Amino acid sequence: MSVTLSATLAANEDIDRRRRAGERVLHLAFGEAGLPVHPALRDRLAAASERNGYGPVAGASELRTAAAGYWTRRGLITDPELVVCGPGSKSLLYGLLLAIGGDIVLPMPSWVSYAAQADLVGSRPILVPAPPGEGGAPDPDLVAAEVLRARAQGRTVSSLLVTLPDNPTGRLARPETIGRLVEIARELDLMIISDEIYRDIIHDPDVPYTSPADLAPERTIITTGLSKSLALGGWRIGVARLPAGAHTLRRSLLAVASEIWSAPAAPVQEAAAYAFGEPPELADRITRSRRLHGAVARAVHERFAEIGAVAPPPQGGFYLYPDLSHLRLGGSAEITKLLLEEHGIGVLPGHAFGDDPAAARVRVAVSLLYGDTPEERLTALNSADPLKLPWIADNLDYLSRGLKGLALVRHGAVRERHPAFVPTPCHS
Repeated sequence: MSVTLSATLAANEDIDRRRRAGERVLHLAFGEAGLPVHPALRDRLAAASERNGYGPVAGASELRTAAAGYWTRRGLITDPELVVCGPGSKSLLYGLLLAIGGDIVLPMPSWVSYAAQADLVGSRPILVPAPPGEGGAPDPDLVAAEVLRARAQGRTVSSLLVTLPDNPTGRLARPETIGRLVEIARELDLMIISDEIYRDIIHDPDVPYTSPADLAPERTIITTGLSKSLALGGWRIGVARLPAGAHTLRRSLLAVASEIWSAPAAPVQEAAAYAFGEPPELADRITRSRRLHGAVARAVHERFAEIGAVAPPPQGGFYLYPDLSHLRLGGSAEITKLLLEEHGIGVLPGHAFGDDPAAARVRVAVSLLYGDTPEERLTALNSADPLKLPWIADNLDYLSRGLKGLALVRHGAVRERHPAFVPTPCHS
């Protein structure tokens, strides 16, 4: 089996290397939330620093109870005994693929690690395009035919996955789409994995949101964590909500967990229990984060639209997925290389997300534009108009110049290196 470094992590390391060498690169390739840790969480972690025992494989009872309360407040009454914690939802997703077995249906495009993890566990992913203008869920009109075709070939197809809202597109599947997927999952006896790690940073909280667990609680697993909503990516903590009665699945998942990570880090679990309790100061932090992510994502979307790129407006998280095929400069790999090497803009190619390599679609993450220092990022978080902050305005101007330079190549202009490649101190 050939395993390569995750595309997101590889791009992050490459961009860091270039910046250390003096290049200015606008970092739009890495989905890190880009905000400081809230002081209340930092204090909780420090207070728990002497908790050094392994603890239960499923996670501390305090954390499982807090996570159950989190879902119950969203209309999903949850038994803490059916909550399993892990070192990030990414690890839990891997454990679930091992525990469930069989092949899995994924939306196309979808987060780089879904298909990679499926390959690692010996599962063959079935990539099904999302409905036009949506993201994060395979088109229900296509799923049944693909599953039946795979089963006719002797394959075991056991599950399908949705991401609400989505990475890479920043879009949210419509409730009607989720409803139709649930019907198909029942007809074909598929388990549904719903990755809802971006749920709390939907830009407009009034947009209708439907989890598959609202409609099919008996066959839906939800995963989430704190890396996006509270910018705790480096803390590595996630939780999974299993369906009622899924005791066999729970035993299998815990068996996997016991052999891979033993137990989540005890001090982080204590801070996470506090976070999932949603105290007012953390609820306010998430509200401010949601506003910042939305404002900057919309501004970046406007810059791409100015050069004719096609992309549905982002609805959640800190991503958008523009299509630059109209420039006729090659597929996703070629356009990504041009943006980085000629214009100092780092993005991820769409083919890393399972998309057609010939299409010039790229994944853009805006969350590292908020500043280079914790002070700048906190100022951005608390600003009534973050787009007017000098460092964010400078980043957006730099993006505009680079994109316009890329568009000029299409019109036969002489290609010149972006002036920002002069080694000078720069903002992110």
